[in-house]
Amino acid sequence: MLKLREERISRTTLLILMVIAYLFSVSMRFIWVNEFNPLEQFHWNNELMINTNDGYGFAEGARDILQGHHEANDLSWADSSISKLTAFLATILPISFETLILYMPSFIGSLIVIPLILIGRALNQTTMGFIAALIGSVAHSYYNRTMTGYYDNDMLNIVFPTLEMYSLILALTHQRNRYLIPITVSIALYQWWYAQAYAFDTALFATIFIYALAFNRKNIYFYKIALFILIGILSLSILVKIGLAIVLFAFFHAQKELSKKVFWPLFVTIVGIYFVTGGIDPIWVLLKVYIFHGSSENTVTASLHYYNVIATVREAGHIPFSVFAERISGHTITFILALIGYIMALIAYRPLIVTLPLVGLGFIALFSGLRFTIYAVPMMAIGLAYILVFLTQQIKKSWLRYVSLAMLTAVALYPNYIHIKEYMTPTVFTTQEVSSLDKLRKIASREDYVVTWWDYGYPIRYYSDVKTWIDGGKHTGDVNYPASFVLTTQDSTSAAKMMRLFTEYTERGFHDTNKTQNDFEYMLSKEGFNDPDEFLTTLALPEYKLPKKSRDVYLYLPFRMMEILPTVTLFSNLDLKNPDNRQQPFFYTSQQIQDTGKTIELGNGVSILKEKNILKLGNQDVPIKGFYQVGYDKTNRLQVNEQHFSSEGINIIYMASYGRFLVLDDFYLNSTYIQMFVFDHYNSALFEPVLRDPMTKIYKLKI
Repeated sequence: MLKLREERISRTTLLILMVIAYLFSVSMRFIWVNEFNPLEQFHWNNELMINTNDGYGFAEGARDILQGHHEANDLSWADSSISKLTAFLATILPISFETLILYMPSFIGSLIVIPLILIGRALNQTTMGFIAALIGSVAHSYYNRTMTGYYDNDMLNIVFPTLEMYSLILALTHQRNRYLIPITVSIALYQWWYAQAYAFDTALFATIFIYALAFNRKNIYFYKIALFILIGILSLSILVKIGLAIVLFAFFHAQKELSKKVFWPLFVTIVGIYFVTGGIDPIWVLLKVYIFHGSSENTVTASLHYYNVIATVREAGHIPFSVFAERISGHTITFILALIGYIMALIAYRPLIVTLPLVGLGFIALFSGLRFTIYAVPMMAIGLAYILVFLTQQIKKSWLRYVSLAMLTAVALYPNYIHIKEYMTPTVFTTQEVSSLDKLRKIASREDYVVTWWDYGYPIRYYSDVKTWIDGGKHTGDVNYPASFVLTTQDSTSAAKMMRLFTEYTERGFHDTNKTQNDFEYMLSKEGFNDPDEFLTTLALPEYKLPKKSRDVYLYLPFRMMEILPTVTLFSNLDLKNPDNRQQPFFYTSQQIQDTGKTIELGNGVSILKEKNILKLGNQDVPIKGFYQVGYDKTNRLQVNEQHFSSEGINIIYMASYGRFLVLDDFYLNSTYIQMFVFDHYNSALFEPVLRDPMTKIYKLKI
């Protein structure tokens, strides 16, 4: 018999268990706070800063809501649910805005313990639910995306679907009309919070329908559940959906016996509304991007071949099984036990079958990237909790049973605790970097643009209150191409002209109702070009006429871009007219420096042979073309010493103030980023320095 021994507890005990689980979850998230609080370089406005780039997009939206306005076409996320919730909380809580966005993930994300405990209670297994709450709240994947500072919509992205699971299990267990409305409410809330929930909830609808056909196809209550799921999915306002659910509930409640002749026309009508308001189109878009690794650039015409940003996102890449298991359950062994327990629980408690879409979505991570593992965490936690209770329930002495259960739970929690202790993610920016952005805010206007890589788009807009070409949500190939071109081209004239052109056409594109091309091709066509190579050649000519200047443009070059420069290069060092696999230029950076006397070891088989002026790359000897030592003196002035040894070969830059070596070819040496950030070399006719410190260089475009 796989069913566990039933247990019934009072509501007071239930509340106490919820409080204990919640405080445990929150306290684990304060480990990060205790580690980083003493470090002043991670503070701004007397508070620790957040540690996720996307969080600044939501923070910008909340700030704009609180200010009551934002600039047209500034890409603000003021309409996002998390921004609205944050703005609301900011008006009622007596804490600073920085404190609010820092701790929201911890206090809101920890709410996951409530539906997990309630699921256990619905199955008369509150102890199982309590253990699942402890484990699920700190599992690697869930912790990583709800830790203190991870200000993102993930703080409720798993809470809501787990709440859906509870409402469905409750309805399937008791089969009463009063449990139908919570289904629609939980789904409507999830849809409001997270637009991508549309696909998951549609799968949930299909699961219930299959459940009904498999176990009791004549039981109309199962189809009622499917109907109320569908109402929650509809692409209508949340109030309309809840209102519709209440009306139907009242209608069903008034019927002593619901006629199929009445029910099925209602059902078909709601299905019709589903297809009219969206159908499966949003699902196909998500499948194309995340499962088949396609591009979302098909919203407008794209005739050129751009580099797909998904290829550079680690979360969308393949992961080994061990990583998959650890992110879901903390350890491979606990994952296997959780999987066995989950299967046993499915057999013992049939209503748990509705959790299969959630687990299935999590298991997609095996071939579509670790971002999905978080979805499997709650139900695998229930599976692990089930098997722990199952293994100890045969112990006759209750005190010994609970002691054994507590010890096994502690063992299951331990790998997650170790992960939390070691997972010390730093803040997105340091105090020094934010200080530069704050100074830029006082110089630039809200209509001005800052050109940089998309990783820094949201933080720049939050701290400097300006516009950007690209950010964490707008980074398709057509907009990444000009940014990459500006940062890596060896022609400063072309870089400057591209900055002016793409800025002006970005703004024009917002107002052009007839625009059918993507941003880059729109600019090309308006400038009279069909061939991108011809455009780039002409762009470099002195006589190329630029559109009228409508605003200032700034170039943002942070030291941290050094680590991703090869990735940035991928987006413009390509043939736009034909797919190609051209060899990329060479760039290597290292701080793992060991001077042996005769050699300087840079790690990964890279070393400098001092006497021969040779760079050793594995088994290959490459002559050193030029050696540059760059550093700041006591007055913070940049000093550059250079030596030339050969007409051909590789270049080496020693950034003394950073303790870093750069090994790079001529392509990178002459690129915009290296010349203007590392050497402070710039064309004074095109640029003027606005802010320059060791961590950040900001230049203003003069044309």
